[in-house]
Order: sequence, then structure tokens, then C-alpha cells
Amino acid sequence: MQNSLEILLQQLQDAELGGFDAQKDYAPPYRSLLTQEEILAKNPKYAAVNILLYPKNGEWHFPLIHRTHNENDRHSGQISLPGGKKDDTDADFAETAIRETWEEIGVTTSQIKIVRELSPIYIPPSNFFVYAFLSYTETWPDFNHQQTEVQEILEVPLSVIRDLPKPPLTMELPRTNGYKVPYFDFQNHKIWGATSMILSELNELLKNV
Repeated sequence: MQNSLEILLQQLQDAELGGFDAQKDYAPPYRSLLTQEEILAKNPKYAAVNILLYPKNGEWHFPLIHRTHNENDRHSGQISLPGGKKDDTDADFAETAIRETWEEIGVTTSQIKIVRELSPIYIPPSNFFVYAFLSYTETWPDFNHQQTEVQEILEVPLSVIRDLPKPPLTMELPRTNGYKVPYFDFQNHKIWGATSMILSELNELLKNV
């Protein structure tokens, strides 16, 4: 499986990013493409998330987290990638992604190897500009989630993203003024918003692998 990992990682590293064109299938209908100058003018907060590939039972997986309910968190209770706000002590966004993965799901930072950066994404409701990374570990991690932030870890086979439904399913949510929001389902969990948009770009990369 090591050879197949090396081939996969090299192909993913070399593949051309699709940007918003690859993300937009899973973008809420009210989400418009802003230039970087327009985003920076909003004085956004910065964060990073991590798609962490690892081998399990002969297939590549990655973790999603079910966030605990928190009245002060706009994304409370949602399904997301490991990640969080950039600290002043982080050298760069890759370090943020690795640190937050360790803090939230207990994967030792020395195990995590960055493959590449994906396209960043702006989240208007929380005014976060999020940098997304693809990384891997050579072995199945021993997860230990931070219970104050993470209710559950979902181990998602990479084949789920290869076969991501397009066009996606849609649903209505509170505070969306009747708009239907795209999502995909995994183990009775609905994955939508920035997380599904980032994974939609990964789907496009996988088409060439």
C-alpha cells in the first residue's frame, strides 16, 4: 500500500486546483465569488483546516469532526474538517492546520506530513478566511478527540469523495431565507457549507488520479 500512497500523493500534488469553479457545486446559492482584495477589505479572521489522509483496512480515509454544541459558536453542531483559528505563534497556515489537528483529534504533529495547499475559502457568516491543506500519516492514527470541541470523529473513506454526488442534494436551513443549501450525506450526517465546498475541490483533483 506504500507504493500506492506515494503514487496518489504525487498525483494529488501535481493536479491543478479548480478554485471556486470546483467548489461552487456545493456553495450555498447566496455565496458569491469575491476577489482577495474584497475579502481583505472586510478585515477577516484567519483559520486553517486539514484533510488528513491515512490508511485503514486497505483503503484511504480522512477524519471529519462533529462539533459539540456551543451557543457562542456559529458552526456549533456542524460537521467539519479538523482546524481552527490561526494563533500569533503559528509560523504559517500549514502549522495552524497541523496544530489544530493535534488539539482537536489527538494526532501527533510529527506524524502529519503536508502534501499541498488547496484553494482558500471565505466564510461570510463568521467572516473567516480559511486556508485548506491536504496532508497524510503513514499509519492509522490513534485518535483522541478534545471533548469540549469534538463530539464525534467520522472516519470517511476517500471513495466517498471520489463519488461525491453532483448535482448535490439540497436542504433548507434556518436563517437562509428559504434558500436550499447543497450537501452530501455520510452516515446520516449532512455535510454542507465550507466543508463540502473544500471536499468538492478534492473531488475534482481525484478525477485526474
